[in-house]
Amino acid sequence: MAIESSRAAPAAGRRIRLGMVGGGEGAFIGAVHRIAARLDDQYELVAGALSSEPGRALRSAEAIGLPRGYPDYLTMAREEAERADGIEAVAIVTPNDQHAPAAEAFLKAGVHVICDKPVTTTLAEAQRLKALAQQVRRIFAVTHNYTGYPMVRHARQLVREGALGEIRVVQVEYAQDWLTERLESTGQKQAAWRTDPKRSGAGGCIGDIGTHAFNLLHYVTGLKTSELAAELSTFVEGRALDDNVQVMLRLANGARGCLWASQVAPGNENGLRLRVYGSRGGLEWAQEQPNQLRHAPFGEPVRTVSRGTGAVLSDGQRVSRLPSGHPEGYLEAFATVYGEIAGAIRAARDGAVLPAEVHFPTIDDGIEGVAFIEAAVRSSAENGRWVRL
Repeated sequence: MAIESSRAAPAAGRRIRLGMVGGGEGAFIGAVHRIAARLDDQYELVAGALSSEPGRALRSAEAIGLPRGYPDYLTMAREEAERADGIEAVAIVTPNDQHAPAAEAFLKAGVHVICDKPVTTTLAEAQRLKALAQQVRRIFAVTHNYTGYPMVRHARQLVREGALGEIRVVQVEYAQDWLTERLESTGQKQAAWRTDPKRSGAGGCIGDIGTHAFNLLHYVTGLKTSELAAELSTFVEGRALDDNVQVMLRLANGARGCLWASQVAPGNENGLRLRVYGSRGGLEWAQEQPNQLRHAPFGEPVRTVSRGTGAVLSDGQRVSRLPSGHPEGYLEAFATVYGEIAGAIRAARDGAVLPAEVHFPTIDDGIEGVAFIEAAVRSSAENGRWVRL
């Protein structure tokens, strides 16, 4: 049964009624999702089961003034489905092992799903969720939030319009240093579940940040990976999962790629960086300087394109909020993904056609991410053998 907060919920109007699973006390990403969902005023968070521990779940709901707090997500899915004003969408921000059961419960309750990555811990689970989402005709979005940056969308449009010519080489990396020591042994919550195979799945670093790098490569280039050869390393003694990943990629058009992800690279915070080179030019984008993109047409001066200026293509302009010179960052990119999902939910609710330019990562991207993890783990276990996806 829901515990009602003493704080009354504001009138929802046409805002999308949103619920959340996970993201309570001690969680980082829950607050990020809540800010992103509200930034453009398209959602109202009205319900949540914010922890797997019932007491903490109810405490967390009360702490943020949530109108309806639930002790667990199964109760939440059942009771929200029975309400005339029940949630229309749910954000799942739990450790990886809870993604699939929570998503299944809400899809069966007729609720659209917005899920963190990796979408599940196994490929079979991800495929089952896709089939279920299709069966109940509900949206299943995956929060690869880096696709929301205006300059990433500018880069994607550059590639699609042929500005780089035929893509030949792609380099993507995501480097961090926060697990350089065995932080999980101190009881730190975020490190503990990410390094636990029972909660994280078969991949550590590769699942946590490697999937973001893999998705970004696909998103900008539009190219799928046909084969990979991987080496997953665990440098910190006593750690159960990989903390450094090196992967060679063969892309569908014959291009070659290289992906490096590490959580044991001192001096790196959130160093997500993409380089794409084609027959007519190259580009480079870095997440820690997200408002600029380096574009190098072959035989011409290198140019730096800044967000908010007239040089940015329509895909990037459409998702920019601020004038040039005012930085937009991580939260705004996350909010862009939420905004695109809102457009799809509204279209489904109103029986409207979704504009062609509106897009966001879906369950298909989630499936690709899990397939990437499983292929890389298999390749590494076989001494870097080339494995087909």
